[in-house]
Amino acid sequence: MDYGDKLFWLSVLIQRRYAQICADYDLTPSQATLLCAVKDVPRQMAYLAASLGLSKNALSQLVDRTERRDLVSRAGSEQDRRVIMLGVTPAGKVLAEAVYAETTKRLPDIARNLGADDQRDFERIATAIVDTSGVLPSISS
Repeated sequence: MDYGDKLFWLSVLIQRRYAQICADYDLTPSQATLLCAVKDVPRQMAYLAASLGLSKNALSQLVDRTERRDLVSRAGSEQDRRVIMLGVTPAGKVLAEAVYAETTKRLPDIARNLGADDQRDFERIATAIVDTSGVLPSISS
């Protein structure tokens, strides 16, 4: 297998582990990701769509399903009434915090068979990739 193949299978491994965690909380991976993206601060729907790689329509459908479970809520922006902000409800905050904590606890386990130095290298490289990717940070200022 070449490098691309290895990255593909690493992606499958991560997605499978994440799906298991989400299922433990009766969430789809998309719902869990959405909750974690807004757990600390409300975000603009347009920003979320771009950051999560979803069309505005797909994000709206995801929000509709998650809102029906009383986990997120939409509100107009105080600065611009055309902007819709998405935040978590109190129940959504509790669930998001639990999923996020469980993910950060269990996901690193994919590297459990590596030696200590390789685990540190993997962490350093994964951090560098994420930090330079432009993906949504977990906390924004």
